[in-house]
Amino acid sequence: MKAPLLLSVLSLSFLTTALPNEKPNVLFISIDDLNDYISPLDNHPGIQTPNFDRLAKRSVTFTNAHCAAPACHPSRVAVMTGVHPIASGIYRNLFGAHGPRWRHESPDLEEAVVLSQHFRNHGYRAVGGGKIFHTLQWTAGDSQNDPDAWDDYRGDPLDPISKDWPRPDFDGKTQNQGFAGERPLKNYYFGAAPVELSADQGDGAVVDWAAEEMASHDGQPLFLAVGLFRPHIPFEVPQKWFDLYPLDEVALPDHLEDDLADARPHERVHWHQWVTDNGQWKTLMQGYLASISYVDHELGRLLDALDASPMAENTIVVLWTDHGFHIGEKENWEKFALWEQTTRVPLFIHAPGISKDGASTRQPTTLTDLYPTLCELADLPLPEQCTGESVVAQLRNPSSLTKRTSLTSFTFKHDSEPSHGLSDTKYRYIIYPDGFEELYDLENDRGEFRNLAGDPAYAEIKAGLAAHVPLECAPNRTVAKDSPFHRAKKTPGMKAGSKKG
Repeated sequence: MKAPLLLSVLSLSFLTTALPNEKPNVLFISIDDLNDYISPLDNHPGIQTPNFDRLAKRSVTFTNAHCAAPACHPSRVAVMTGVHPIASGIYRNLFGAHGPRWRHESPDLEEAVVLSQHFRNHGYRAVGGGKIFHTLQWTAGDSQNDPDAWDDYRGDPLDPISKDWPRPDFDGKTQNQGFAGERPLKNYYFGAAPVELSADQGDGAVVDWAAEEMASHDGQPLFLAVGLFRPHIPFEVPQKWFDLYPLDEVALPDHLEDDLADARPHERVHWHQWVTDNGQWKTLMQGYLASISYVDHELGRLLDALDASPMAENTIVVLWTDHGFHIGEKENWEKFALWEQTTRVPLFIHAPGISKDGASTRQPTTLTDLYPTLCELADLPLPEQCTGESVVAQLRNPSSLTKRTSLTSFTFKHDSEPSHGLSDTKYRYIIYPDGFEELYDLENDRGEFRNLAGDPAYAEIKAGLAAHVPLECAPNRTVAKDSPFHRAKKTPGMKAGSKKG
């Protein structure tokens, strides 16, 4: 009777030693337009995000992470290829695509290996769902996704989310009725309203799909990308999430009269004018906060599904958002700027047996660091295309900081060259092609109200950050109309090649 017992002990010993050598799975979570209001970061007054707190306790929180570009399309291409915009030239949103048209817009991306494809090339099954590459709720079939980079994709990889999102009944009202001036965008897309969602709609449907993928995990290492669309506009989620934020209790962000007097004007001053002229600031903030709590709930369901799955003990978890977001800070709305509120992103990484979970790090990080980080964690070779650096050292020791800065680059509408924003552990520096500079002390001025660039007392600090500004940058790329992935047909409410959204 002792032989079976001995065999069981030997088998257990074998499993114990074999498990660390197994390839880890990857749960790669992308959330759209989520800024730092969540409780583990800036903790906006009244915010309710218990599942982000839950994730922070089981991962390392990167409190100083920044997007590569403050717009959906260039940020997502940078993450999924590991190529920063200064190398690719993809700085802005480029609409009217039906596939990876970016390969024909940037010579540096023509042969780039997408992150999911790189994992496929090394034995992983790579599946995705929701918004990973750029697409919009209202632009059916306008997607920058690369279907060839996945073993499987939920639904249509080139129309991954439009069918998930119904619109509220606006009772036939026109969007400008009762308002002064013209509302930005069309069809209430810049607005907030409750909407009824069935179980097979919204981000919940994407989470249900991901839960099934995890539950059926068969042992082959899995790269599972899950893209959640809210809190992207329109701020439309079920009523119960609005009920968490009574309008009379909604707190607006700290703001300063004439805040742009010492800053370079941005492209959306007219959006802020419409909001303030019509008393819509609190209404839109309520919708944004409701949308954050909605996606926090879906994150909780995703974590529950992971914990109940065969993948629970051997899965790297990464959560990132494509850029920050303004709700009136600096008189700006959405993104398309280089202040910290626009570029700072939530970033959480859990690596089994490696990450010091529950800790946070101020390491300046750019989202292009994710590709090399995941390669190191999964023991995969690093493609030559990658421009970022691994942050595995900070997962092991969050207090171990390097002298690197983050780098966010963007070409403003009326500029021919990119502008750049950089952060170290304390300061934010911005330089525009016309030579205009901004410098902010983020420890003492989180709202970036006082531009210190002209203060002689900060000349040395400014020079130190300016030394990290790239000297050579790829030119701004435009729509490749001769690409087979170009859509000549206009999508509803959006012109092909438009830079809105």
